[in-house]
Amino acid sequence: KTRTSPLPTESEGQRSKSRLAMAPPATPLPFLVLLATLLAAAPLLPPAAAAEPEAFDVRRHLSTVTRYDVSRASNSVVSAPAISDECRVIHLNLVARHGTRAPTKKRIKELDRLAVRLGTLVDEAKQGPDTASLKKIPSWMKGWESRWKGRVKGGELVSEGEEELFNFANRVKERFQDLFDEEYHPDVYSIRATQVPRASASAVAFGLGLLSGKGKLGAGNNRAFSVLSESRASDICLRFFDSCKTYKDYRKRKEPDVDKQKEPILEHVTSALVSRYHLKFTTQDVSSLWFLCKQEASLLNITNQACQLFNEDEVHLLEWTDDLEGFVLKGYGESINYKMGLPLLKDVVQSMEEAIIAKEG
Repeated sequence: KTRTSPLPTESEGQRSKSRLAMAPPATPLPFLVLLATLLAAAPLLPPAAAAEPEAFDVRRHLSTVTRYDVSRASNSVVSAPAISDECRVIHLNLVARHGTRAPTKKRIKELDRLAVRLGTLVDEAKQGPDTASLKKIPSWMKGWESRWKGRVKGGELVSEGEEELFNFANRVKERFQDLFDEEYHPDVYSIRATQVPRASASAVAFGLGLLSGKGKLGAGNNRAFSVLSESRASDICLRFFDSCKTYKDYRKRKEPDVDKQKEPILEHVTSALVSRYHLKFTTQDVSSLWFLCKQEASLLNITNQACQLFNEDEVHLLEWTDDLEGFVLKGYGESINYKMGLPLLKDVVQSMEEAIIAKEG
């Protein structure tokens, strides 16, 4: 996660949320508005017309792997309300997830195993008596190898992720132009990130967009800026799940239950794929193919290979399994998931109060 908290005042800065504190002019006590909206989409779009029916695009159904730009292009995104003429923005808190990343080392190994497994399935089909069924095997599957084969490291922010955060910062700056007139100071534009490299890289990309044109470095008139991080062991604001033993115990206990709830969906989709392609897929194969679909669609913009194995209904079902896991293990499915985020909420509210006091002073 990346956090940026620019405060245009004299004194000072779980996921996909922006928070604004607004104050109407000429009133003794500022009016506070807490606005939670979709990251990179709702807070920065003009009011939308009535939604038109959309053609199905698998790239919009990749759960947490869905790209920022694809999400913003969706007609289902609800626009943020316009800021009243009676109010002016004096403070902004933003908590954002990192941008699009490469597969992690663990997932790279899973894709390598999938390549071996697909080769075995194709060979078994070739040796079978029904030669006509060979025509049902997608051509890309024959001899397929992972794009990440041989890589020993993973999980880093990719160039698309850099662009997402850079462009996001520019949209924030455009929407709240008056908020970023003040000269840069690390206490005014406080940017924090976890110690995970993709998060700190996302913070840098965001900072470059936010502060472009405010310095003297290079053709873009960039400037240096600070990004602060806490130790993973003690970061209770941005990486609270790493330092919460209660949560770790809960997750370890709950993960088997989540897998059990996902089983009927995976079995249903597996049965459909076996019937459709005459290959002896297992539920693990389907799970790995769904992951491959998400990586190809998000990172490579390829939707006619792994993703094409699934029909629209199956994509919705598989996305539901991802959402279920997120809901139970990370979201509102259990109170520990949001209670451990209270230090962050407290920090946000405190920064809003400080901004109000500084403005009134």
